[in-house]
Amino acid sequence: MPATAKVQTAKTPAKSAAKPVASQSGVARRERNCSVARTLDIVSDAWAFLIIREAFFGTQTFEAFRSALGIPRATLTNRLKKLTQLAIFRQVATGASQRKEYRLTRMGFDLYPSFIALMQFGDRWLAGGKPAPLTLVHAGCGCDSHPFVACSHCGKSVNPREVKYRDGPGAGRHPAKAGRNTRRASDGSRFLLGRPSSVSRALQIIGDKWSFMVVREGFFGNRRYDKILTELEIAPNILTDRLSRLVANGVFHRRQYQRSPDRYEYLLTDMGRDLYGPFIAMLGWGDRWLAKGKPPLLLKHLPCGHDFRADVVCDRCKQPIVAADMRYKLAYDPKSFGALGPRSVT
Repeated sequence: MPATAKVQTAKTPAKSAAKPVASQSGVARRERNCSVARTLDIVSDAWAFLIIREAFFGTQTFEAFRSALGIPRATLTNRLKKLTQLAIFRQVATGASQRKEYRLTRMGFDLYPSFIALMQFGDRWLAGGKPAPLTLVHAGCGCDSHPFVACSHCGKSVNPREVKYRDGPGAGRHPAKAGRNTRRASDGSRFLLGRPSSVSRALQIIGDKWSFMVVREGFFGNRRYDKILTELEIAPNILTDRLSRLVANGVFHRRQYQRSPDRYEYLLTDMGRDLYGPFIAMLGWGDRWLAKGKPPLLLKHLPCGHDFRADVVCDRCKQPIVAADMRYKLAYDPKSFGALGPRSVT
């Protein structure tokens, strides 16, 4: 993802009418090639996200997923099939009964750092003054860990104002696929089903694709309504809804820049800028697994002067975290949610 301080946006003159969006003009909407969007196509489906989250806690069987999530059988069957087709899971026959288990693939396990980056964001901003649902313990150094997103070259924390971006070999635009996670559920509480989760709280805010894309435009330096409307080719009522919700949730704040008529621009808050780490962690996963060797965006860390990838590292030993090295202290009893406890509970 780009950084707000490194993008110069021209002053947009007042317009009497916004450019018609694709759905109004009959022309297929085209969207920016984006590895984060490709990642969110998978995890912003609430049921798919919840299933992957349970898999990180050791859940592998159909009935165990159903018990932990209270998910309808048909829905669970559909999502497990989809996630297997996407190579997030692989099916394994166990025992004489040939009962199938669903085990995360290498690609699936590689989503773990992105989940942890979102978890840290949720812990910082969305806990409502309550203790975090779980504490991470890094087996590599034996310490309670609060991972952060770091530059892969110098190991320093990444600040969005200290990153410059340029187009990569996969840059460009492509025809948008209709109905692909752009609809916002009338009630985002589905993300909160099952065990307490700070990742779930984060996805309540950015878990539909339009909300994510509006926040992404903030990182590209696009602040004004008409500019975002034109860039995303989004219906005005949808953009108004997403901006209103993102302001209400503290991701943007609104600042007036014109009177008669009143016009406003939308600036990322400290909370909104803190989404940069999770975004570039998801960008890295999308580049590795979905970009076919052609990342749409290349990032340069200005303090060290090098191109970099986003690593999610332990704040104590500064080593990249992987799922196999993490242990957990839970602030809740998983049995009360019909769920398994992590196999690595301390």
